[in-house]
Amino acid sequence: MDPFYTFHIELKRLNKKLLNLSAQVEERFRQATSLIANYDEQVAQALILNDYQIDEQEVEIEEDCLKILALHQPVAGDLRFIITVIKVNNELERIADMGVNIAIGARAINQSKSKALVKNIDFSEMSEKVLQMLKNSLDALITRDASLARKVFLMDDEVDAQHDYIFEAIKDIIRQHPEHPGGLLNTFLLARNLERTGDRATNIAEEAIYLVEGVVTRSNS
Repeated sequence: MDPFYTFHIELKRLNKKLLNLSAQVEERFRQATSLIANYDEQVAQALILNDYQIDEQEVEIEEDCLKILALHQPVAGDLRFIITVIKVNNELERIADMGVNIAIGARAINQSKSKALVKNIDFSEMSEKVLQMLKNSLDALITRDASLARKVFLMDDEVDAQHDYIFEAIKDIIRQHPEHPGGLLNTFLLARNLERTGDRATNIAEEAIYLVEGVVTRSNS
């Protein structure tokens, strides 16, 4: 079989694998954020126990990339695509880990004696913003839309502001109820994992711009 033909078949397969992983990670992270307001032990358990599936796919995609680099020595746009896949693949695995952290945190809060103290802390706006960042960054990557990718940078500033607001709210509660640090700390860690996921989504947006324009872009987040 013609090596050039084989190379492009492998690129298509790699792209398909990345799209599949992206869809799975986005859906799992959406499920994780839903646990903050509406805890469901079955959903949390499934997210935690099945995290290995994402890890295995991440390893498989990385191995495919290294194999293509070794066998075909791609250049120009094809090389940019491989580099982008390697970086985005890693970001997706990290985002999946954040989702697991959120599931574990939501479980801890649900079982905590301090649950009632944090019931008025609303994560819905921050969660939706992070989910939108993730969706936009992946859409920008898939459609190769650098303009959409740059919009993610602005959303990251909003998520950072929401993180800071929640942090201050939790500090106030800790001052009033120092006897319940555990559940309160877990509540802060929910915000921290959401904020870090926003950072990961921003990284994916940066890689989308690199894929399209061939330039390294860094937001000021």
